[in-house]
Amino acid sequence: MASQLTWLDHDAAARDRSLRILALFKEKESRDELGIGGVRDAIADRLFPGTSTIQTRLRYMLIVPWMYRGLEKKEVPAKDFAAQARRAETDMILPLLDAEEEGVFGRRAKGGLKRLPSSVYWLGLRQWGIRRFDGAQGDYHQNAYKLYARQVQMKKTEDDDFHPDPAAETWHPRLPKAPVGFPNTLDFKLTRKEGEFLLDRISANCKDSLLAWLSLHGKPDACGEPWLHHQLDNFPQPMKNLLRHARLFSDTVEGAARLYNLCLAEQRGDDGLRQEHAEALEDWRGRLDWPLLDAWSLDELWGETDGPGHAISPITKDFVEHWVGRMRAMRGKVENDAAARELVRQREIRLKGARSRFNNPGALQQWSGRAGIARLVYRWPTARGFLRDLYLALDRK
Repeated sequence: MASQLTWLDHDAAARDRSLRILALFKEKESRDELGIGGVRDAIADRLFPGTSTIQTRLRYMLIVPWMYRGLEKKEVPAKDFAAQARRAETDMILPLLDAEEEGVFGRRAKGGLKRLPSSVYWLGLRQWGIRRFDGAQGDYHQNAYKLYARQVQMKKTEDDDFHPDPAAETWHPRLPKAPVGFPNTLDFKLTRKEGEFLLDRISANCKDSLLAWLSLHGKPDACGEPWLHHQLDNFPQPMKNLLRHARLFSDTVEGAARLYNLCLAEQRGDDGLRQEHAEALEDWRGRLDWPLLDAWSLDELWGETDGPGHAISPITKDFVEHWVGRMRAMRGKVENDAAARELVRQREIRLKGARSRFNNPGALQQWSGRAGIARLVYRWPTARGFLRDLYLALDRK
């Protein structure tokens, strides 16, 4: 039987949390091997809210509402809304490619594109306060007729004491107008007015995040990890504290992933991969900052990752705490520690069950040789790209 995720209440926050979980399952980088994705995502959501690893360009945060607002003005029937929205999105692929833009959804698939920009940006649009409709994308498509009825009623009842019906507002009232020629002429270059609107939305709705601070005060930086940013010393103290935890957690779980791959290489009898992962572990060990790791409080880490929409399971906490304990005890030489090896092995078996690569020869054979070894950077590449587009619009070179 196929797995399902459902919710019974009508609480907006709970609904958005469920939608975010569903979206994460579709993102390649969310499929971690040792079950630490909850911690990673809790940190990423605080640093860079509204982002995901598969978002590309910032102007999609406007292109999607422009497209939908156009369909609303045409009063497209609900039964045709989803199909016409899809057609409108795929029709924008060629104009963007003609503009020789990077980050175009559908560059290869064209009309066969499976994940449309609207679905990828839907949750972020809500978190940034650009989308006013409170619900799933499918609900929006299916209830278009209710929206039109409310909008008509609003026009009939407008007077000096009139208060807009929130249920009739789908997009922020100050959303900039679509550019001339839209959607047939289109690129990713933000105008200054558009950049100022997005800056206002980020600063108003994500005000305690690193994304908001960098949007307001940041300068371009091409660093590969957010804690290497040249303005780190100027970041707000809560963000510096969070980045310290983020860096140490990234350092810590990298070792667990490397040991996991080493164990699999040994089990498969692949000497080349075994040597590669053994050398990678040695390199990882040489990069560890032991004074910081020894002073690191995991209770503080759990405090930083505990919040709305994020509940780190006791089992995950137990795994992380035991792994850190073995790593400290062995001073990073975890490949020589039977307890560390068994910890990683049992964690993967618990997560994958019958599909565990340790117990399933077919799954082991399908192993790529390098599973989950990328360092955690908490969606920084997406945020860095968004900031680059924003800085260009604001002439912040």
